[in-house]
Amino acid sequence: MGTFRLLQIARRYYQALEQDEKESFRFLHVSTDEVFGSLGMSDPAFTETTPYDPHSPYSASKAGSDHLVRAWYDTYGLPVLISNCSNNYGPFQFPEKLIPVVILKALSGQPIPVYGKGENVRDWLYVTDHCEALFQIVKSGRAGETYNIGGNNEQTNLDIVKKICSILDAIRPAAENSEAQASTPNLSSYDELITFVTDRPGHDLRYAVDASKIKSELGWEPTEDFSGGFEKTVRWYLENQSWWKNIISGEYQMQRQGLVKHES
Repeated sequence: MGTFRLLQIARRYYQALEQDEKESFRFLHVSTDEVFGSLGMSDPAFTETTPYDPHSPYSASKAGSDHLVRAWYDTYGLPVLISNCSNNYGPFQFPEKLIPVVILKALSGQPIPVYGKGENVRDWLYVTDHCEALFQIVKSGRAGETYNIGGNNEQTNLDIVKKICSILDAIRPAAENSEAQASTPNLSSYDELITFVTDRPGHDLRYAVDASKIKSELGWEPTEDFSGGFEKTVRWYLENQSWWKNIISGEYQMQRQGLVKHES
């Protein structure tokens, strides 16, 4: 419904533009690779023409939004663009997501939950690479086209968790972390906190994105490598504790409610 309303508003705005202004107008719909469903371990990566096969309520809603966007292009000529992106990571990611969960659980010496056996595979993309890709799509993408955005970086969830633990072991050793020691005495390495939990419903096995179209047409490809991107991410959370503590405590919600009340 949110996408529908935005499309209606954008259509009215677009139709009121002068012809020369219409040339530079684009409606960019940022979607997800989850709309394509789940891949087997040996299956080729998703392309822009992979049939949709969403398995969760979230991915089904995103697929529905994608179809609406294409319908507004076909029916009304609204110059739309769609991007389907793989998993993002980096600064300012909400603490409920996998990467910050692992970092924050490790720092506090609490169990690090890993769904199932940690075998689910995702393609990881550093957030600023994603932003650059979106900019290139808006600037140079062809109206009505879809562009897959991927990181060329497939990793199992367990490998990601172990990588983060290894980075933390190097820059903030568990033995010297008083908060972690208070929760888990004699903790020598953060990977000792890894705890396997019941898999979540509708958890797709593998996503992988073929981003060759955006590379060949728009000249974009990711620049951040796996090791460097994850180390920068871990260091950011270590250096910006006031930001995520404000969210975990719920204080940011009270601040937002106060702001909304004031503005009203």
